[in-house]
Amino acid sequence: MLTIGILALQGAFVEHQAMFEKLGVKTFQIRQRKDLDKPMDGIVLPGGESTAMGKLLRDLEMLAPLKKKIHDGLPTMGTCAGMILMATSIHDDPTIHLGEMNITVARNAYGRQLSSFYTKNLFSGQEIPMTFIRAPYIVSVDEGVDILSTVDGRWVAAREKKMLATAFHPELTADTTVHEYFLEMISSSS
Repeated sequence: MLTIGILALQGAFVEHQAMFEKLGVKTFQIRQRKDLDKPMDGIVLPGGESTAMGKLLRDLEMLAPLKKKIHDGLPTMGTCAGMILMATSIHDDPTIHLGEMNITVARNAYGRQLSSFYTKNLFSGQEIPMTFIRAPYIVSVDEGVDILSTVDGRWVAAREKKMLATAFHPELTADTTVHEYFLEMISSSS
């Protein structure tokens, strides 16, 4: 049985746990440095507030070991703020958090909380519901990054090797497609 660690410093981590448990997958919350040492087949970096999460990762001395795990090939799924944490570059912001996925993202690209929206669109060829909350989007990608979803001409989901990033919150719908895609990524890479 697969085990997924879910970063639980801030944001929508409980919702991700519920999605994986619905799929019969074991999960645990990562709240402190020692939790990163637990055996896991993949990790989720949830939506929330990327600046707060980045600060907490640094303050709790989790940034470097987490970056190493991802760099060494731990399958990683980042949603919204998690996508920002993974990006090698943030448009108009010199901050780099984990910097492992070769994408440049624009933070809060869809505007303020009031500009949040719900839509249906294709993800890896399958139509799914998508919830965007103060969402980023991908401005540019380097070689080796595959775009999995585009909404209104903007890239909102991508994969690079064992990393999956979405600008939307798949955990806030009843649809398990994105979580299943991540599990398939893990199974096919082991």
